Amino acid sequence: METSRTQNRPGVAIALKTGAVFLFMVMAALIKLASEGVPPGQAVFFRSSFALPIIVLWLWQQGHLHDGFKANNIMGHVWRGLIGTTAMALTFSGLALLPLPEATAIGYATPMFTVIFAAILLGERVRIVRVSAVALGLIGVIIVLAPRLTFGQSYSYAAMIGALLTLGASMLRGLVQVHVRRLVQTDSTSAIVFYFSLTATLVSLLSLPLGWLIPHSELTWTWPSLTVLAFLVCAGLVGGSAQIMVTSSYRFGTASMLAPFDYSSMIFATIIGYFIFGEVPTPTILIGAALVIAGGVLIIWRERQLGLDRSKSKPSIAPSGTPN
Repeated sequence: METSRTQNRPGVAIALKTGAVFLFMVMAALIKLASEGVPPGQAVFFRSSFALPIIVLWLWQQGHLHDGFKANNIMGHVWRGLIGTTAMALTFSGLALLPLPEATAIGYATPMFTVIFAAILLGERVRIVRVSAVALGLIGVIIVLAPRLTFGQSYSYAAMIGALLTLGASMLRGLVQVHVRRLVQTDSTSAIVFYFSLTATLVSLLSLPLGWLIPHSELTWTWPSLTVLAFLVCAGLVGGSAQIMVTSSYRFGTASMLAPFDYSSMIFATIIGYFIFGEVPTPTILIGAALVIAGGVLIIWRERQLGLDRSKSKPSIAPSGTPN
C-alpha cells in the first residue's frame, strides 16, 4: 500500500507548488512554440511519453513503484485517460490560436465546472456560497470570451475557435477532477499519475492519421524540425517534472492551503507571453480573470469550511489554469 509521508512544512509546500505552476506555464509556452510544426495529437504524445520515464523514476525513488503499477479500477483509469487526453488535445489546440494569458484565464473556469459536475454526478449539495462563486466565475469567463464571440473589426474566426476549444478543455478538466474523486477511493495517487501518462501516450497514437483538431491545413503527423523536436521533448520533460513537484507539494501542506497558488499562473503567463510572444493581456482579460479567480478562491474557502479535503485527487491534476 502507498504509505503517507506527510510533513507540515508550508514554506516547502508553497515553493514546490509555485515552482510546479511556473513549469506548467513553461510547458505551455513550449507547446505553443511547437504548434505551427506539429498537430495537437502529436504534441500530446510527446508531452505524455517523455513525462512517463520521469514519473517512473520518481515512483521508484519514492518506493511507490508497486503502487504505481497496481490498478484496481482499470476502467476508471481508462475513462480518466480518455477524458484527460481529450482535454489536453483541446488545450494544446487552443494554445495554438490564443495568447497565452487569455488561454490561461479561460482555463480558470475548471473549478466552476467541477462544482457543477460534483452536484450532478456525485450528488454534492451546493448551497448559496458555492452557487454564487460559480456564477461569479462564469461571469468572468463570459467577459473573457465576449470579444472572441463578437463580430466586428477585430473579429478573428481562429481566435473564436481557440477560445471555445479552451473552454471545452476546462469543462473536461472539471469532469476529470470529479472522476478522480471517485478513483482515489480504489486506487493510489501513484497509480492515477502513472496510468494517466501511459493512457495519454497510447490514446494520442490514435491521432496518427488525423493529427486531432489541428488548426492548420496539414492534418497528419509530421517529422518535426530539430527545433520543434527540442520544444516537444522539453515540454514532456518539463511537464513530467511539474507533475512530480505538484504531487510532492501535498506531502508538506494541505490542499486547501496550496490551491490559491494555482492562480500564480496568470503572473507567469503574462511574463512569458510578453517576453516570448509579445503578448499583452487586454483590460477585458484582466477583469474577467480577476472575477474567475475570485470565484475560484471563494470555492476553495467554502470547501475548506465544509472540510472537503481534495488532497488525494489534486496531485494527479494540473493547475486549473494550466495545461495537463
